[in-house]
Amino acid sequence: MLKWLFSLLIGVGTGMAAIFINLAVENFSGWKYAATFAIIQHSYFVGFLVYIIFNLALVFSSVYIITHFAPAAAGSGIPEIKGYLNGVDTHGILLFRTLVGKIFGSIGSVGGGLALGKEGPLVHTGACIASLLGQGGSAKYHLSSRWVRIFESDRDRRDLVTCGCAAGVAAAFRAPVGGVLFALEEVTSWWRSHLMWRVFFTSAVVAVVVQSAMNWCKSGKCGHFGSGGFIIWEISGGQEDYSYQELLPMAIIGVIGGLLGALFNQLTLYITKWRRTYLHRKGKRVKIFEACLISLITSTISFVLPLLRKCSPCPQLETNSGIECPRPPGTDGNFVNFYCSKDNEYNDLATIFFNTQDDAIRNLFSAKTFHEYSAQSLITFLVMFYSLAVVTFGTAVPAGQFIPGIMIGSTYGRLVGMFVVKFYKKLNVEEGTYALLGAASFLGGSMRMTVSLCVIMVEITNNLKLLPLIMLVLLISKAVGDFFNEGLYEVQAQLRGIPLLDSRPKQVMRNLSAKDACKNQKVVSLPRVSRIVDIISVLRSNKHNGYPVVDHGQNGESLVIGLILRSHLLVLLQSKVDFQNGPFPCGPGIMNRHNTSDFVKPASSKGKSIDDIQLTEDELGKYLDLAPFLNPSPYIVPEDMSLAKVYNLFRQLGLRHIFVVPRPSRVVGLITRQDLLLEENGNNVTTELQSTSVRGQLNGKMHSGSTHLGHPLLDKIMIEE
Repeated sequence: MLKWLFSLLIGVGTGMAAIFINLAVENFSGWKYAATFAIIQHSYFVGFLVYIIFNLALVFSSVYIITHFAPAAAGSGIPEIKGYLNGVDTHGILLFRTLVGKIFGSIGSVGGGLALGKEGPLVHTGACIASLLGQGGSAKYHLSSRWVRIFESDRDRRDLVTCGCAAGVAAAFRAPVGGVLFALEEVTSWWRSHLMWRVFFTSAVVAVVVQSAMNWCKSGKCGHFGSGGFIIWEISGGQEDYSYQELLPMAIIGVIGGLLGALFNQLTLYITKWRRTYLHRKGKRVKIFEACLISLITSTISFVLPLLRKCSPCPQLETNSGIECPRPPGTDGNFVNFYCSKDNEYNDLATIFFNTQDDAIRNLFSAKTFHEYSAQSLITFLVMFYSLAVVTFGTAVPAGQFIPGIMIGSTYGRLVGMFVVKFYKKLNVEEGTYALLGAASFLGGSMRMTVSLCVIMVEITNNLKLLPLIMLVLLISKAVGDFFNEGLYEVQAQLRGIPLLDSRPKQVMRNLSAKDACKNQKVVSLPRVSRIVDIISVLRSNKHNGYPVVDHGQNGESLVIGLILRSHLLVLLQSKVDFQNGPFPCGPGIMNRHNTSDFVKPASSKGKSIDDIQLTEDELGKYLDLAPFLNPSPYIVPEDMSLAKVYNLFRQLGLRHIFVVPRPSRVVGLITRQDLLLEENGNNVTTELQSTSVRGQLNGKMHSGSTHLGHPLLDKIMIEE
């Protein structure tokens, strides 16, 4: 019940965060455009200065928050969250200050007009909210409560973070089903049916919260937050059917999306490498200067380029279309009057540049607006915005790539649609439909998402009839992009040193064994009763996360009795209560010295370090029995097992270590499916399969005649091995 309650709280919290971000971005943008349009009626130069200063102030606030308060809030955060859900911890990504920095940094960077979006950061925001709830808040800022600090296992916490990721996508796109599929397809590697129900429930809660906020804002209580705000590009009034003749240009859109998406991934990889190697190492001031310089360039391009375009006369629109030409200054919509000599004219390039990105995409997707844009304006915007998106991605601000990708794709998609309208004059063709397909193709070519992205595009456009076409362009763009490089998140994760595992092993692994993979590794193990000085030496000499614990059998041979985690060793060394004078197994009194909470690593901190341990010379000479604190049943594979099978174990079970042992000499038993269909007995005992619990008891006895240890010590702690 508490897990369901937490799922509800995650949905409400993420929805409220998304509402706050959208309200702030829309109002800042509304004030900016209203002030700029009011001033340029008298002086374009003064209006240009006001526009630059407004954007510069917002971007400076964002980059200052990131560099001085929350460095882990830079970027989208999706590669780091994806790594966390695959068993790789990255320090700082789930801190409370990261959550605050992500929210306010996104407002500054998106409101400041940079070529990035707020959707990726919203996924990170949802993950932070979920993690903070799972660990009972933030102790550093005195915002914690013991009564909610009940989830001490990594698996439960990762399940909550998965709910947070789905909630972020559901809040960003108002796509609850797309959020569930995004969590399933893109971020998590271990999926269970009962987790899906909680994720689905969380996404549904987000959808209700967001819709309630939008209904409340319709009364005009939200300032400039009008029909813009949350992403919803209604194109159900557009093209309703399509001809087989259109399949060729649609396939061409898929190819273009795959090529431009792969090029985008490669260019951002090169620029990010250079930025991390040469630029960002020079300190915070350089990061701030870089972001402000990019803001200055972006503002100049978006203001000056429309001045170079000639205005076009307003087209004849249907009386009930709801579209106004030209639209009033400072409001969202089509047909912006910018530097036009007549009142009934509009600037098509300013219609894209002088809007929030959500409104610009809505204009590109809009139906019944033939010839609103010229080919020259679309090509100019495509080249400029594509270049700005490549350069902006990787700066020290929260940055999502969904919306820039949709902007780029919808631009060349509309270009193709214009040519289709010109050559297939008899067909009922809408340029906005091709803009939608272009957006899907670029995201598929860059991020390599298929199922979740397809559902998200259908949900945000509210047009189910376009589903087969979206599926077509996504499959083509993904196939073309995969020919050149990996997806955007995989490339960025590799650049950040996050060891993500692909969904399938490499072909060469089928010809290798488990022993081949660990030939160059020297196994670092610890005896069951170890000297403190030896443990310290091992911990200082390497950074391994876990160590095999070895004991001697009755005939003197070495036996592996389990796995001890580095974090558990540090807890034992710091507490010092288990130190003993002789190299003998401990007695049963050790059970009362620790609580299970002592061994739980906070999800949002580094945990303990070997440098924090202070020991005297006398303490270094003492001993420590590791048997009560180890995992007696780690995952073990024979040395000649195919490396591809080992890979699948890591991927599907979320493991961090696996023991490679010689071929067993005899069979103890054989387990079938029937043996796993356990029923509850009279003692109401249930068995959870595939558990990675660390237990302090080996059926009441330790190997080699160890002392009886009573009840399990760490029975409640579950670790990702």
